[in-house]
Amino acid sequence: MAERWTNWARQQVCAPAVIERPSSEEQVAAAVRRAAKEGLPVRAVGSGHSFTDIACTDGAMVDVSAMDRVLEADSSTGLVRVQAGISINALGEALEGHGLALENQGDVDTQALAGALATATHGTGLAFGNLSSRVESLRLVDGRGEVHEIDGGDELLAARVGLGALGIVTELTLRTVPLFTLRRSDVPRPLGETLDTMDGLVAGSDHWEFLVFPYSDVALTRTSSRSDEAPNAVGERKLWLQEHLLENAVMGAFARTGRALPRLIPRLNATLSKLVSPSTKVDRSWRVFATRRAVRFTEMEYAIPRDCAREAVEAVMDLVERRRLPVTFPIEVRFTAGDDAFLSTAHGRQTCYVAIHQYLGMEYESYFRAVERIMDGLGGRPHWGKRHYQSADTLAGRYPEWDRFAAVRAQLDPEGRFENDYTQRVLGPVRQPVAG
Repeated sequence: MAERWTNWARQQVCAPAVIERPSSEEQVAAAVRRAAKEGLPVRAVGSGHSFTDIACTDGAMVDVSAMDRVLEADSSTGLVRVQAGISINALGEALEGHGLALENQGDVDTQALAGALATATHGTGLAFGNLSSRVESLRLVDGRGEVHEIDGGDELLAARVGLGALGIVTELTLRTVPLFTLRRSDVPRPLGETLDTMDGLVAGSDHWEFLVFPYSDVALTRTSSRSDEAPNAVGERKLWLQEHLLENAVMGAFARTGRALPRLIPRLNATLSKLVSPSTKVDRSWRVFATRRAVRFTEMEYAIPRDCAREAVEAVMDLVERRRLPVTFPIEVRFTAGDDAFLSTAHGRQTCYVAIHQYLGMEYESYFRAVERIMDGLGGRPHWGKRHYQSADTLAGRYPEWDRFAAVRAQLDPEGRFENDYTQRVLGPVRQPVAG
């Protein structure tokens, strides 16, 4: 019987013909060659933190989790070479030992590095790009089982955010920065005041974001400033109460109650927003950026032009309240610099990210589709690892270098070895170059 695979949210399920668990680049290449010989499609997988079916396959699944080592770290240049399956959390801890850090990262650190890069995962901070913007070079096994060293040109601009459609990444060289401390201040503010002052807060902060629960008028703002101070235990007990008790135990209880009694959700959300109080955390960056996620959910996130942030937030809040949608989870809003990776959601523009969530077991499609229509009107690009209803036809026009990505894909995987339902849907089939 085939071994079943499920993602973190337990909503994507597949039964690959074989699951390979290599611990070296040579073993990855051999796995791809075996699959090619047997006529099987291939998909790579890490921690399974994508909410889409991006990793699913009925063919050969290559789990790179065992490839989790830091291979080289040069403190003088900041260049670090790592295996693709290392988790962001493990990488942060290892980099600290070398006096180094990622300049920015998202709030989920259990992801495999290669998966986070492949889907354009990001943090927040207008001076900083998403994770993939820090990739200097990488090694990749193509559809024939051959290894490529990719260190520039169109191949690198495609492979930084490759959706697993170009091959299996085995090693990455990242540009890191000297180890630093962050002082994070979480402060609840009226939503109207937050939106009125948002542009200045985004531009004037190293890292700034906020979240707001539907049916409430309180936003939790999160400002993280780089600091030369040593990590300390300021407010640790209060922080524990918020991060572990409020954001997980209480949030989980409220979500379960809302699932059972949807009519109570407006009152539950209003109550939860009032329980949030100011807190401060001072620690090494990799421990501050990440938050613990014990309550399972599904998620959609859209990247829109920075200037559209207020319009998007107000439209989503109005949508939920006007339709009385049963939404227990907050809307999250973050910002990043633009970059040049062909399929980066921040390609060519300063970007605002608006994320919405729904608790597992609750209907989400009507909410997500309605929000997607809002984001379509704002030139939105969906996060590649989160739910959306786009296709290659609707996406191609949103990416100026779409055809250049397609050309690299055809070069590295001419037979479509790394295709699955997801890539067929969002990228279309591999396009062979026109002769002559």
